[in-house]
Amino acid sequence: MTGSRAGTLYLVPTGLGTTDPLPQLPSATLETVRRIQHFFAENPRSARAFLKAVSHPRGLRDLVIDIVDEHTPQTHLRELLQPLLAGNDCALMSEAGCPAVADPGAALVRECHDAAIRVVPLVGPSSLLLAVMASGMNGQRFMFHGYLPVEREPRARRLKALEAESEKNRATQLFIEAPYRNTAMFETVVAVCRPDTLLCVATDLTLPTESVRTQPVSRWKGTQIAIDRRPTVFLLYRGGERGAAQKR
Repeated sequence: MTGSRAGTLYLVPTGLGTTDPLPQLPSATLETVRRIQHFFAENPRSARAFLKAVSHPRGLRDLVIDIVDEHTPQTHLRELLQPLLAGNDCALMSEAGCPAVADPGAALVRECHDAAIRVVPLVGPSSLLLAVMASGMNGQRFMFHGYLPVEREPRARRLKALEAESEKNRATQLFIEAPYRNTAMFETVVAVCRPDTLLCVATDLTLPTESVRTQPVSRWKGTQIAIDRRPTVFLLYRGGERGAAQKR
């Protein structure tokens, strides 16, 4: 257990695919970011670009940015808690969108819980929730699977499994891909999924080039879409009913 002087870890959403995150973040989030001087991020370079874009009042050289990525050992994560244990508020940032969701920062958040350090999520854009909202699919029951296998055959088997999961539990299935492999993912979905399965492709969410389109796989066949190197969320659904069940 920590003493009463422990700081708070704030989870700071960043913009989605933009160099100007200001329109996507509420003033309360920006005010919190601007008063913190110790940050955790996967990539210090992009973290500094974000802090500059939100007009952090301190010089970037005066800020501490510790790396938390997929290679960070658990023993080092515990060491990174020292500023928090000393009473300093800190912030965890993601490369894009919400931290600790499809993001290695989740391990640091868990360490904070284990050490009884307060964790506060701040409001900002989430591509996954925005995609569910705009898809017309079931928003009361959905699952996010992160990245699917890169190789075509394992990927095809995984897609079939997600399709079966959606039908069995009437749950929307979400997944993503490295942007430069988006077209390959799209082509595999269209090739292996059943014609009446719904596929939503949500691209460039919150950007002027945003596109969200849901239709059966059969209608996607032969469609040419320009999604390579553009952040995209894919959603599958074959639960039987349209959209979400009515709220009770």
